[in-house]
Amino acid sequence: MIRKAEVTRKEHLQGGKGGAFVHTIVPEEELYNCGRMYAKIVLDPGATVGWHRHEGETEPYYIQEGNGIFIDDDGSRNEVGPGDICTILPGQCHSLENTSETETLTFIALIYRDLRG
Repeated sequence: MIRKAEVTRKEHLQGGKGGAFVHTIVPEEELYNCGRMYAKIVLDPGATVGWHRHEGETEPYYIQEGNGIFIDDDGSRNEVGPGDICTILPGQCHSLENTSETETLTFIALIYRDLRG
């Protein structure tokens, strides 16, 4: 099967500032209760993904384009860019900031359930 990603505009992701285009790669119903999101996210210049927690699930980010700051569960702020992988473990909090005033920050996000039980 071949299809195009569904693209939606979202404002204030997880309570953050600014907006983003969310390109749904696989819809939640096709993740068969193993996950709830698989998407490419294009964060506007200066926009952020707000600080939030993942209970019973994990979410790796794969940074594709642009640069920003990943805020980890311990509050540390780490510069990220293309090729970096940010891993959020079950129960952890995180946030992401696009620090550019002119360029977007593009990343792949996969939220999947912790099935270790």
